[in-house]
Amino acid sequence: MQLSAISLIKRSIVVLLAIALACLWVLLGAGPAFAQAKTINYTNTNLENRDFSHMDLVGSVFVSAEMRGTNFAGSNMANAILTKGNLLGANLTGTNLEGALVDRVTLYKADLTNAILVGATLTRSIFDDSIVTGADFTDAIIDRYDVTQLCKRADGTNPVTGVATRVSLGCRDS
Repeated sequence: MQLSAISLIKRSIVVLLAIALACLWVLLGAGPAFAQAKTINYTNTNLENRDFSHMDLVGSVFVSAEMRGTNFAGSNMANAILTKGNLLGANLTGTNLEGALVDRVTLYKADLTNAILVGATLTRSIFDDSIVTGADFTDAIIDRYDVTQLCKRADGTNPVTGVATRVSLGCRDS
């Protein structure tokens, strides 16, 4: 009986040692979590009339950036942060803004033709005289007043997603 109790204790110690070594091996092999290497921070930067067309700007930060007349045509700005930015007259034709935070942004006279704004947050932004032909706003968060105003000039279908602009905004046909 003593032999079997000692044997059971030895087995338990071996199992616990194996588990401890396995945990140690996992912890030693774990690397630190890094932010996206290509993320660029343009906070409080004057980018007026710059050319960012067809660039990979995924996750980039443009907080309070001056971007009047800036060309972002065809760029990938998925998950970008554009809070408090000024995009007056900017070219966002065919730009991917999927999941972007576009809060309190001036998009007055901006060209959003064929832009993808799926799942973007577009609250408290100014869309006066912006062009939204073919833009896809599916699941975007937009202030009710802005949706009403955008529906007055919304038309076309996004060539990438195949979604009609009026449908993505939830416009009522009148």
